[in-house]
Parts: sequence; C-alpha cells; structure tokens
Amino acid sequence: MNTNASTFAPVICIVGARPNYMKVAPIIRAFAAHNPPIRTLLVHTGQHYDPAMKDRLFADLDLPEPDVNLAVGSGSHAVQTAEVMKRFEPVIDEHGARAVLVVGDVNSTLACALVASKRHIPVVHVESGLRSNDRRMPEEINRILTDQISDVLYTTERSAHDNLVREGIPAERAVFVGNVMIDSLRASLPRAVPADVLLAAAGLDASRIAGGYGVVTLHRPSNVDSADTLGPIIDALRTVSEALPLVVALHPRTRNNLERFGMLDRLAGPGFLLLPPQGYLEMLGLMSGARMVLTDSGGIQEETTALGVACVTIRENTERPITVEQGTNTLVGVHPEAIVAAAREILATGGKAGRVPEYWDGRCAERIAAHLHDWLVDHEAAHAAPGG
Repeated sequence: MNTNASTFAPVICIVGARPNYMKVAPIIRAFAAHNPPIRTLLVHTGQHYDPAMKDRLFADLDLPEPDVNLAVGSGSHAVQTAEVMKRFEPVIDEHGARAVLVVGDVNSTLACALVASKRHIPVVHVESGLRSNDRRMPEEINRILTDQISDVLYTTERSAHDNLVREGIPAERAVFVGNVMIDSLRASLPRAVPADVLLAAAGLDASRIAGGYGVVTLHRPSNVDSADTLGPIIDALRTVSEALPLVVALHPRTRNNLERFGMLDRLAGPGFLLLPPQGYLEMLGLMSGARMVLTDSGGIQEETTALGVACVTIRENTERPITVEQGTNTLVGVHPEAIVAAAREILATGGKAGRVPEYWDGRCAERIAAHLHDWLVDHEAAHAAPGG
C-alpha cells in the first residue's frame, strides 16, 4: 500500500436509512474538527429514499449533502444488497478509500462492508456487537456478518464485547466508545419542536394533550405485516388510549397494511391523534414531552432511555438490552394484555426511573475520531513497512 496515497484518500461514510443519519452526522463533524482533520466522503445508498424527508433530516442534523447518491431504491433483501454492492464499488474506484465506515444494521451496512473487505480496505463498524439472538430478523444477520469482516468495531455498551468474543472476534478489534446517536440527541434537543406546536401546525387540537400523552411508532414487518399480529396490537393501543391520548406517527408501511386489513378506522377514536412520519426534531419534541412511548423501534429504545422517558417495546426481543437493564425500557412482547399492563403500570407509578448508560454523554463521535485517526496511522505505517 502507498501510505501517502492512502492518507489522502477519504474515509467513506455510508448512510442508507433514516437511523443512519443520526449516527453519521456527529461523526462527520468530529472528523472535520479533529486535528488533523480526517477527510470524508459521504455516500447515500438510497436504500430508503424520500427526497422531502431526506432534505428535512439532513437540515435538522446539520449533515452536509451526500457527495454520492447511489439511488438504489427498494427491493428484496437480496436485490437491494446486490444493487448496493454493484453501485458502491465504482465509487471506490473513482475516489479511493482510506477506510469504509458503516453504521447500524441495514442492508447497506453489510453490502458496503463486503465490497470494502474484498478490496482489502479497512472496514469500521459503528454500533458493533448488538444482538437480539433472533436470526429470523434480517438485521441480526447483517449485524453478525458485518462484525465478522470489520477491522475496527466501535461498541455502544460493554456487554457487546461479550457477544463479539463469543463469536470469535479478537478482543483487540473492539473499542467501547458509547452511543453516537445520543450525540445527535443532545446536540438537537434545544431545537426540538414541542408537541403542542407540532399538533397545532398539523391542524390537530393541541389541547387534547394538555393532561399528558403517549407516543406510538410501529413499523417492523413482524408486527405490521400480519393482520393476526397487528390487529391485537391496535386493540391494546385502543385500550391504552382510553386512559391516555396517543399521538401516532404512522409509518407508511403500517398505514398501508391497516388500510389493506380494513383496520385503519380502529385508530379513528377520540384517544388517537394521527400524524404522518415526522422529522427528527419533531419526533424528539414528541418523545421528550411524553409520559410514555410505545414502539418497536431500536433507536427509540435508546433515545427514550437518554431522555428518561418510559418506553414500552412491543417486541419479543431486543438487541439493546442495556435500555432494559439500566434504562427506562420495558420489553413486553406483542400480546395485548402485556402491552396494556405495562402502560397501566407506567400511568400508576411513572415507570422505571432508569439511568443514562456509561458514555452516552454526547462525546462518542470525538472518541471515534481520536481512536480512528491513530489506528489508521498505525495501520498504514505497518502496511508500508517491508513485508507489511
């Protein structure tokens, strides 16, 4: 390897879906602020792509426009992964790559990591070692495989290291840095849109939440693609809404399925306030003011723990156990009785107090930049040496 050529090539940072934006934005800022700066190239795969939502998110997070947009679009897991790989490799040919940095567990994460690994380019995985231990989840497969081929693995919690060691990954590859998503949350919280302002702008009666409210998000295929599963969850939410108004940010997939199953009218009751998908600052405002959040989102489990807001996770498992063990999250499964019981417990007691986990302090990206700079210098020096 030519060390000088490698040093002047960029670290290619990959975003593919909405949660990636919140993780990459502080990393790019930290790389630019590092002394010396770490040059980056931001690649948007277009795995999830809504032009209006993308522009809004990039503005909310102060994230620069992507240098490259692969415009992959939707498709099956196999088609999408293959298409990202096909379109990403020419980017490396054109720009070079000092390393490829991927985040999270979406198809773009695995696809770009595979391309880089086969080109002998260092792979850096942010949010490594998280496991649900449910291989029926496509994200679990993406997490496991990406970790196996990564050279540097940054973790959000110390228990993730146990998962990596158990899977045969050398301990020295993993570095505990904390949760970079919390960097975005802390930086953005002063600009969050209050719930009453948001509802009024949407033409809804904000006075309905004056006595408190809950927030609902549902999008996981295992919850929303089957009428037999989705129907009872909606019935549980209807019961909860009798005691607490629920603001529902309705994911397009969920709305489409509710319409297909003839269930959309079940959310028409007086206890529901329906919104379309929201921007980052809007969701932050909704969550920070809520008495509870009911969700199947991984990122929201982390955000509610950081905010100290009670969270009811409507899933059988979670890859973020620290939010249950230390935070404000309660994992209840999908049975309506358990969902209702957890919500009633929160209304009666305020829910789990929890605490903010170690290194969820808003400085994770700084730690990544400092470590990665030194690692790259050492790596490049070793490969430039005779026999390297």
